[in-house]
Amino acid sequence: MSDAAAGPMARPAQARQPWAVRLGLSPRFHAFCAKVPGLRHIARAEGAALFDIVQGFVQSQALLALVELRVLHRLAEGPAPLAALAGPAGVPAERMAILCKAGAGLGLMAERRGLWRLTVRGAAFLAVPGLEAMVRHHPVLYRDLADPVAFFRGETQPELAGFWPYVFGAGGAADPTLAARYSALMADSQGLVAADTLRMVDFRGVRHLMDVGGGTGAFLAAVGAACPDLRMTLFDLPAVVPGAEARFAAAGLRGRVKIVPGSFRDDALPGGADAISLVRVLYDHADSTVTQLLRAVWAALPEGGRIVVSEPMAGGAQPDPATDVYFSVYTLAMQTGRTRSGPEIERMLGEAGFVDCQYRPGFRSFVTSVVTGVKSVNDSPQKSV
Repeated sequence: MSDAAAGPMARPAQARQPWAVRLGLSPRFHAFCAKVPGLRHIARAEGAALFDIVQGFVQSQALLALVELRVLHRLAEGPAPLAALAGPAGVPAERMAILCKAGAGLGLMAERRGLWRLTVRGAAFLAVPGLEAMVRHHPVLYRDLADPVAFFRGETQPELAGFWPYVFGAGGAADPTLAARYSALMADSQGLVAADTLRMVDFRGVRHLMDVGGGTGAFLAAVGAACPDLRMTLFDLPAVVPGAEARFAAAGLRGRVKIVPGSFRDDALPGGADAISLVRVLYDHADSTVTQLLRAVWAALPEGGRIVVSEPMAGGAQPDPATDVYFSVYTLAMQTGRTRSGPEIERMLGEAGFVDCQYRPGFRSFVTSVVTGVKSVNDSPQKSV
């Protein structure tokens, strides 16, 4: 449609837009940029960025197929011809060729002299803990987004909430099979979260760390390895205790960790720790639950005790391409939580009575960022208004 064909009704609305947006709305300007050498690369880059958005779902589905058919796993054993990939996967060669080229387009694999090989990115995908498990469970989320309009209107019953039953309290997570499933997925990626948290938080001077909602203890195991004199407590639902006991025994930490079964929604937090961590906990829950939890943490800590919140955080005034797209939609599908910005979590800590609250953006926002605070007896939790 030409600018003239857009009609007189479009012009007043466009006139209220910034000049750069008005240019972006003009097909004639796009045609002009495509012809001018100095502007052509800008038009090409913007077009490529837009097409990446359009094809995002197809990219994720191609990746899922590569994972489920174990194409990348076979290439990790060495270069292979197309037939060696197609046969074991039960995929016709001509269709496997399309999938492999899609994998190459994603930068995960490459063909040379008739053999397919892993790229560095493909090798990293297999090596980074939790990535493969995340991709394998994504069909649950994709089913929830099958009708995105109805989803955002709140007219659907998302399936994803059933994948993480602990968000509904201890009763929702009583099934050992379900607990083992979600605990394994959480633990797979917890190593990255722990590594990034330890880069941002100095636990020197902490005598006793309690991790609330820590699952099978992957975070505490990492912190315990980095801080050999630290005593630790894990507080989480009874269903995760067997997995936690096994993990701490295997890591040689059984004598340094106390496991206290309970639900922070229903039970008081045990005392004795001078630091409490909440790792990927807040974004699972509604504001009312988070407010209650932060006040419980404040009550359980001694004067000068520290709180450490570590999880992916939204960009706030500057939306983040990872957390404001993936995690915000994901937590919306869970029905109980939402992804908050660092400054918002800072504010919530302040309202719970913590002082010296500091937001520390992670260098990988999609892994974690951190907010810390200190308990002062001169600041008691504020009452909600």
